[in-house]
Amino acid sequence: MHDVARRFEVEFGLRRLTHGDKTARKWSKTGEVEKATRRGLQETARETLRRAVRVAAAVATSDADFFARLGAAGVRVQQRIAPDGNLTGYSVALPGDRDGRQQPVWFSGSRLAADLSLPRVRERWQQAAAVGPIAPAEAWKVAETKVRQAAVHLGAGGLHQGAGDVAALGDLVVVAAVISPRLVRDHIRDAAREYERASRAPTARSLEGQARELYRESAQVLSRSVAAAGRSDTVAALGFLLALVTAVEASRRWHEAQEHRSQAHAAGRAGRLLREAVEVTAGAAAAREYRPRQRKATAARPRTGQRLAAAGERPMAGVVQQAVPSHARAVLADPAWPALRTRLAQIERDGEDLADVLAAVAARRELGTADSVAEVLTWRLDGWRKQRVAAAAGTGKSPSTTPAGGAGRTGPARKAGAPAPTRRPPGDEQRKGPKRTR
Repeated sequence: MHDVARRFEVEFGLRRLTHGDKTARKWSKTGEVEKATRRGLQETARETLRRAVRVAAAVATSDADFFARLGAAGVRVQQRIAPDGNLTGYSVALPGDRDGRQQPVWFSGSRLAADLSLPRVRERWQQAAAVGPIAPAEAWKVAETKVRQAAVHLGAGGLHQGAGDVAALGDLVVVAAVISPRLVRDHIRDAAREYERASRAPTARSLEGQARELYRESAQVLSRSVAAAGRSDTVAALGFLLALVTAVEASRRWHEAQEHRSQAHAAGRAGRLLREAVEVTAGAAAAREYRPRQRKATAARPRTGQRLAAAGERPMAGVVQQAVPSHARAVLADPAWPALRTRLAQIERDGEDLADVLAAVAARRELGTADSVAEVLTWRLDGWRKQRVAAAAGTGKSPSTTPAGGAGRTGPARKAGAPAPTRRPPGDEQRKGPKRTR
């Protein structure tokens, strides 16, 4: 059956899979999924434990450090000690997760993933360099430099060292998902999940290569500096995320050269999610530095309350031609143009000047190498809106504090679940009289 399936993949141009390389994810069982559903959890205990163990293994430097990090993450740990006193393995459980006999449900490291058994975890911190904490902004720059250097050396030492390089890169993506800016944390977490398969090459691995050391040092720098600070700077993280995209793309090419098809596809999917995170971060950075130009209000220019609300009611093509004239033709012919038009309509409803906003996000980074300029601009506008909403929430103002066409109206942010305020008709702003309270 497998031989026939392989022939069908070639004949019909389907994605070609690899059978029996033992690198696939260990999926949760039906009973585990049903239990998580009954308890109202978004994921099973196996998945939660796998992520917690992987994060601890990625930054630990010894057995004691590894188990201490698991305990700090709220995971129950049970160590297996041989009769001679040596530590031979471990099991983990979630507090409150019990079976029908009210006993804790334990998972050994190897049951969570093949590369999370104790011997494979210990491989990570062999010859690990000691890296001290530095300022968070400097940590992002140091990690970016190391990741770019490592991408050049990935796989240069041969097959076994290449397998170790992609494994170390997988740990770095896991760490990045934990300490990345909140705006893109979900994107990078999904990228780490996708890259998990790419980090397991179907061959023996050596963790003594130069790229592995650079990835390992980067993970420790970020873990000891940025994670300790408790807050990630979106602008400072942008360069590191760009370097991470380069590293994941290098791993994809290496897997393709070794004919690791499943791993190459996984790296490609992770790379796309990371590119989306980069563009969202770029849009957020543009929003932070945006200074709207002051314009005189004219009778011909509609007030903010009169702005058209639905996509398509305004010729958005003209906005694109004004803001990005060199890419306008490609954008309007792109399949992603409808999504971009919807984002532009949302920006307009926020009271922003569309041409200024689109020009600002387009100028943040070059667009010439983008596969889809419309898609990239859509991602950047997502980051723009997230940053503006986050900034407004911190100041108690509405997302648009300076709408194009005049000074912006500000007011306290409406609490979740509260009724929306009644919108006054155009021209009612100057009505005199005492204010009525609800």
